[in-house]
Amino acid sequence: MVQVITFGCRINAYESEVIKEKLKNYDKLIVVNTCAVTGEAERQCRQTIRKLKRENPDSDIIVTGCSAQINAAKLANMPEITLVLGNKEKREIEKYVAGIFADKNQVSDIFADADCGDYIITGFEGRQKAFVQIQQGCNHRCTYCIIPYARGRNRSVPEELIIKQIRELLAAGFEEICLTGVDICSYEPSFSDLVAHILQQIPEIPHLAFGSLDPAAIDDRFIKILQNYNNISNYLHFSIQSGDNEVLRRMGRRHKREDVIKLCNQIREIKPQIKFGSDFICGFPTESEAAFENTCKLVTEAGINKLHVFPYSERSGTPAAKMEQIPMEERRRRAAILRDLSEE
Repeated sequence: MVQVITFGCRINAYESEVIKEKLKNYDKLIVVNTCAVTGEAERQCRQTIRKLKRENPDSDIIVTGCSAQINAAKLANMPEITLVLGNKEKREIEKYVAGIFADKNQVSDIFADADCGDYIITGFEGRQKAFVQIQQGCNHRCTYCIIPYARGRNRSVPEELIIKQIRELLAAGFEEICLTGVDICSYEPSFSDLVAHILQQIPEIPHLAFGSLDPAAIDDRFIKILQNYNNISNYLHFSIQSGDNEVLRRMGRRHKREDVIKLCNQIREIKPQIKFGSDFICGFPTESEAAFENTCKLVTEAGINKLHVFPYSERSGTPAAKMEQIPMEERRRRAAILRDLSEE
């Protein structure tokens, strides 16, 4: 039976299920679905690959995912790896496994990828919550983020395929469906319309949740949907990253701190039981002590309950990596303060 090791995000988790179903008849085969959100994430992937080969010397190791897409040549030079596949090639992994290639590097230009694939999975091994991919890629360019170069431009899964996938997972017994993607609010033609159509066409869905939401993209229609349907999750996770407007501008984010506070208050008015979560980066280049204090204040002012806190990690190839850096010790100190605030 194929062994699939998954790093990173929910969309990788979804794609790993596709891989398991496509390669279920293979033995002595390991697939590592990598992450590249930080340099540390890539280092951990390489470390795991070496360990897997030591423990499974007779198995072939195929490496795919975002690290494979961005650093294909580096991974192809690792003797432990049999084949390196990009995020586009991942969708047709069964063809590559069955073939013989003189070049172990099989990674193409992700920006030439025009769709998201059309495979329907039948379940999620070992999970109670099922993820459903609704889009791929991102057209925004946050200055700290490498992921658009790993996932390509924004492209959306057809609505009828999403509906079919949800029905398949509900029939398999899953009671919570989470819509996921790289930038789900950029779903085309409309994220809010998609959510409304899912709830209208599948009224029996017990629980509909969402991956990370962009505060700048939440519209009045989405808020109205939250008000009208009781089977939507009472937890929303926003990608906020900072509570300081100057830092947000340097990050390339499209919202301001005032927008976040207004949005949270607006949703809480119509759904008092709602809980909010968010990602925050501490010690972003040029972040002053006062700017960090603004982030701490935002947590209280917006009533954010659950924080995912990260000290800023330089990502080679991004504009932020060329900015004036804050010492790592200070980044970690600020992250610890924000985590303590989250606990409170």
